Amino acid sequence: MSVSMEPRSWPEPAPEVARAVRAKYSGRQVPLPVAVRDRLGELFADAEFAEAFAVTGPRGWSPGRLALGTVLQMAENLTGRQAAEAVRDKLSWSYALGLGLEDPGFDFSVLSQFRTRVAAHGLEEKVLDLLVARLVEQGLLAQGGKQRTDSTTWPRRYEP
Repeated sequence: MSVSMEPRSWPEPAPEVARAVRAKYSGRQVPLPVAVRDRLGELFADAEFAEAFAVTGPRGWSPGRLALGTVLQMAENLTGRQAAEAVRDKLSWSYALGLGLEDPGFDFSVLSQFRTRVAAHGLEEKVLDLLVARLVEQGLLAQGGKQRTDSTTWPRRYEP
């Protein structure tokens, strides 16, 4: 089944989610998803993945948001089910993805389907390339750092 996608900018974090995150982490270090959104913004633009999606058919989840969900899944060493639960249950993930409190998230299979679609269109390195470029741009990763890959996971992991 073809899933369609119209590239859009990510919404800002919902005001009620932003307030809750700020109150919950006042004076403490924010969790990774919040830090990523605050520091890196819309890290993965939907347009970067347009060729992997049809222009007609049922509307799918934002590929840019799914890319961030996949990165967070790997960073937190979560299964697909756990990552889908994090989207539904964690304020930090709702904040990072620009979701409101009422957003039901997605079925756990969506992340796997996204990775399969991206790989089928030869875009599997796109996520890593965009992430590394933004990290270098922000001074969070030095150019020419060592790379460590693990063929059983996607995306690859980089070490500075």
